[in-house]
Amino acid sequence: MTHLSKTQPSNHRIAEEHYFTTSDSASLFYRYWPQEQAKAEKAIIIFHRGHEHSGRIQHVVDELALPDVPMFAWDARGHGKTEGPRGYSPSMGTSIRDVDEFVRFIAAHYAIAMENIVVIGQSVGAVLVSAWVHDYAPKIRAMILAAPAFDIKLYVPFAVAGLRLMQKVQGMFFVNSYVKAKFLTHDAARVTSYDNDPLITREIAVNILLELYQTSERVVKDASAITLPTQLVISGSDYVVHHKPQHQFYQRLNTPIKEKHVMEGFYHDTLGEKDRHLVFDKIRPFIERVFAIPRHQHDYRHEDTWSHTADEFRELMLPLPRLCPKNLSYKLMRKAMSTRWGKASEGIRLGLETGFDSGSTLDYVYRDQPQGRGVWGRIVDQHYLRGNIGWRGIRQRKVNMETLIRQAIRYLHQQNQPVHIVDIAAGHGRYVLDAINDFSKIDSVLLRDYSELNVSQGQAYIEERNLTDKIRFVIGDAFNAESIASITPTPTLGIVSGLYELFPDNTLIRDSLCGLAEAIAENGYLIYTGQPWHPQLEVIARVLPSHRENQPWVMRRRTQGEMDALVESAGFEKQYQLTDNWGIFTVSIAKKVQR
Repeated sequence: MTHLSKTQPSNHRIAEEHYFTTSDSASLFYRYWPQEQAKAEKAIIIFHRGHEHSGRIQHVVDELALPDVPMFAWDARGHGKTEGPRGYSPSMGTSIRDVDEFVRFIAAHYAIAMENIVVIGQSVGAVLVSAWVHDYAPKIRAMILAAPAFDIKLYVPFAVAGLRLMQKVQGMFFVNSYVKAKFLTHDAARVTSYDNDPLITREIAVNILLELYQTSERVVKDASAITLPTQLVISGSDYVVHHKPQHQFYQRLNTPIKEKHVMEGFYHDTLGEKDRHLVFDKIRPFIERVFAIPRHQHDYRHEDTWSHTADEFRELMLPLPRLCPKNLSYKLMRKAMSTRWGKASEGIRLGLETGFDSGSTLDYVYRDQPQGRGVWGRIVDQHYLRGNIGWRGIRQRKVNMETLIRQAIRYLHQQNQPVHIVDIAAGHGRYVLDAINDFSKIDSVLLRDYSELNVSQGQAYIEERNLTDKIRFVIGDAFNAESIASITPTPTLGIVSGLYELFPDNTLIRDSLCGLAEAIAENGYLIYTGQPWHPQLEVIARVLPSHRENQPWVMRRRTQGEMDALVESAGFEKQYQLTDNWGIFTVSIAKKVQR
């Protein structure tokens, strides 16, 4: 962290200016308003509106009138004093990960427990915050959302469809904001300052605008995954965003600690309106109340039976009415795949033969090399591999898995611990073999899988790479706690990838994690995957067969909070998480803690 200067605000709190570095080496600017007392035990982190920056949050810090609470605010990528193309981020997923890394940085650098942090997001910042809470399930105290931009009013018919078409034809381009400052707030001084602020970013990259809609849609639809205490403030006369999804989001929140306020007559800049003291008079007591009680922790023990994902799973298990259009379309898809035209695609043929959730299918998807009979077969296979968002997510999961495996190995080396790796359901083992290529010092690797085919193919890969002296591949049951607990040598890194998502019952998952907790050495690491969201869940359940004979591939999603709770109850403490840009697959690393 580099200390630059101090900026004199109009009121009594003074902001320090700093930078922090993200995992992809971006340098993001932030402001820090220290508390009055010597030691801070709580913190508030504020995320600005689209187009704006942290300097325009100074009044929020002052008018909240919480002098004993330090406050922080960043300039998001492409905004304010953060360098880079204006209005641009590589993806919404990148910006959501930035939120996670920024909050964790604040907690670590300023020695403030995550559970004592409250986050405030406005407009686009509120979408980033709500998506972060949904995707990462952070253990913070609460979130406050002001006028979340879940559905921006573009006013032009078919604007989103037109922007998508232009993006395909033109590639990256930028869209200028149509909103004039006088439609953001009734405060004349705020209007003038907005119009004259050289750090205002009026453009937004088309990829971010379109992904903002996609992210908002899934977060609103799946808001039941959010169990965090939440305050939602809605501007009653908002010219920028629609109200309906804000109310839907609030209704679906799965927490007993939530409150909603509609500010009649307020424009979009809720926290910068002329009568904003009315809003701060609601935010301040909410913050004080959530800090006055123990941090709310949702009870995840019965999620496999009593939850919205359990209801969703039970519905997918039921057959559709015989003549309903959806059922007929799924039958047509199944029929088309089973014809010689469908089987001309090597990926479809392999999926029908071994199951679309099998190790063989996943290894084929990882390779991403379209194959098939003739030109037609290769064209269909290319669409199957690259036109399918689920398979794109799977390949990103492999990248994220390898990243965290390498990170865990470096941690073990830094701590002078041996590197003994075990993967209890390795499939063909490709991601492990690719990840360890960078390291000369790996003490042992044990790969296990229930399938003789997977073990045989994985053993062939090991021999191809001349790694038979340090890697073993054996048959093993990933749900047999006793078998896992007896693994030797004692693992310092356990891996379980793409397995738990296939089984709806948490009893099996607990048995597996119990075995891993017994097996892994103290201060060792566990890397695990999750699937908190999938846009094609019904298509998969109605069309694709699983590796289990004559069984459809029906999955129960686990929210990230549920998955993390299972891991924590087994004796691990989550350290970090990576998520794909669509919020489908997550990869997390946890450390075994002493009990």
